[in-house]
Amino acid sequence: MLSGRTLFDLSPNALSEAIARARARGEPTLDLTESNPTRAGIAYDETSILRAIALRESLRYDPAPFGHLSARTAVARELSQSGHAVDAARIVLTAGTSEAYAFLFKLLLDPGDEVLVPRPSYPLLDHLAQLESVRPVPYRLVYDGAWHVDFHSVRSAISPRTRAVVVVHPNNPTGSRLTRDELDHLAALRLPIVSDEVFAPYSVRDGGARPISALEATGARLIFSLGGLSKMAALPQMKLAWIALAGEEDLVAAALARLEVIADAFLSVGTPVQHAAAALLASRSTAESAIVRRTRANLAHLSTAASGSPVSVLNVEAGWSAILRLPRTRSDESWAIAFVEQDGVVVHPGHFFDFEEEAFVVVSLLTPEATLKEGVRRIVERVALS
Repeated sequence: MLSGRTLFDLSPNALSEAIARARARGEPTLDLTESNPTRAGIAYDETSILRAIALRESLRYDPAPFGHLSARTAVARELSQSGHAVDAARIVLTAGTSEAYAFLFKLLLDPGDEVLVPRPSYPLLDHLAQLESVRPVPYRLVYDGAWHVDFHSVRSAISPRTRAVVVVHPNNPTGSRLTRDELDHLAALRLPIVSDEVFAPYSVRDGGARPISALEATGARLIFSLGGLSKMAALPQMKLAWIALAGEEDLVAAALARLEVIADAFLSVGTPVQHAAAALLASRSTAESAIVRRTRANLAHLSTAASGSPVSVLNVEAGWSAILRLPRTRSDESWAIAFVEQDGVVVHPGHFFDFEEEAFVVVSLLTPEATLKEGVRRIVERVALS
């Protein structure tokens, strides 16, 4: 009686069970996976935020498929500050980037069609594709001291049913940005590019000449750039995201016409957050600065703590995550369970993100600094003893 698209494996994994056992025994744990800024002790411009969501205009419902022009103009102005002009008429508001993906999969793919997605990357993409009855086909990111797109795997993944390619820029969890050459090579595939750019504001080191957005691609037929308040303003509870379009004029116009029908069927973005959008974006510097300071400090500590040990920290350019490479004497899941059971430390095993090799674990650079320092100390000691 239930659809095949919702036939998920709902059984708990071994790590979840280990964490549940530890907490049932009342054992304290150091969670190095915290990625919710509202629970991570990040400073906010609270006065501006609370004032913004209490506007009288929020009492009136005035539906607009793409969102209120004032909110779209605020987003366009914010995006244009990076140096690439964005037109408010080419912005579609959604209630989160997950909904943006859902809209775009509806727009670009029929059931059974294929979309290229990066590996390793955030596992949510597989679930979103399954819910739209489309097939995610992976292409590889490879590491040789820095992360690169494996274009042989990209070309090998393309089939007659391929309709789009997803990039995550910066990637989660690798923290890697696309180079300009990589972006132009992707554009040359002549496939629509869906670029998830939610972590774009958060560099942990100088990005050099790397593009800020896929909107800068040369020769792309159709580009969709995704962002949102969840990361840009560290406000995941506000549920406002956007799609910015670029590309060939006729294709952009056709895409917008169809997106208007899709968006009108949902009308899901709340009125209060739309009226608050300009003020929320203007207030973001407080939280952004706090996050940049913390992620950079945590990354520096990781590098220092791992120096001279069997643990190594992979190169990261941006975002809120870091990857630790551990000895292959155990699987990443086995390491993660050992850290919980023996050291009271929680990390993500690499297979959560579809790492092809052992043994990697992922930690959040958003973790409060004292917690991360103690957790990493325990990890390094455990690995040294094993």
